[in-house]
Amino acid sequence: MVKDAFNTFFRKKPALILMALRKGVRARYGSLLAKEVDCTYSHAVKILQSLEKYNLVAFEKKGRIKLIKLTTKGQEIADSMQKIRDMIN
Repeated sequence: MVKDAFNTFFRKKPALILMALRKGVRARYGSLLAKEVDCTYSHAVKILQSLEKYNLVAFEKKGRIKLIKLTTKGQEIADSMQKIRDMIN
């Protein structure tokens, strides 16, 4: 029930990606995030590009790998989403 209410307020995959990035202290890469939120890599990349457009995530190139981390704005939004999720709980 809590998950259904959360999904009512937020698009599921983008919200899950923000929440997954919020959990970690380290930056993650796209294929790992795709696995965590159970979507294809290409779908995760599209979502991440949208999140980058809104300045919620930043990409950092490390060799051949692009690491993804939350920006300050992204962290604030993810924290707010967690508060809402906790209130629904």
